[in-house]
Amino acid sequence: QAPLVESGGGFVQAGDSLRLSCATSDTKFDPKAMGWFRQETGKQRELIAARRWDELTYYAVAVKGRFTIFRDNAENTLHLQMTNLKPGGSAMSYCAANSCGLAWTGNGQYNIWGRGTQVAVTS
Repeated sequence: QAPLVESGGGFVQAGDSLRLSCATSDTKFDPKAMGWFRQETGKQRELIAARRWDELTYYAVAVKGRFTIFRDNAENTLHLQMTNLKPGGSAMSYCAANSCGLAWTGNGQYNIWGRGTQVAVTS
């Protein structure tokens, strides 16, 4: 089983909202940071939102003000609430964790990954 399991993806229209979830069964899982990445076919994964261990958050410019990353401690689950989705075809959304590094707002700073969930936004 993958250490991180994403859910909540789907096919929606522009302007709709969607909530992604990332769960782990490891109750001792305590990463330095966790984040959500977006990857279109043939393109590099890009970090769109991240949350550090002290609850500090980071958002890519394209999603700032529309997306919110937060953690449900009781359920040991990380969420990404997405509102006012923009049309952009289909992409995979991945949950990831940074278990060892101090840097956490870059694309190459995460070492634990889920398998992804697909999000498609039509106009």
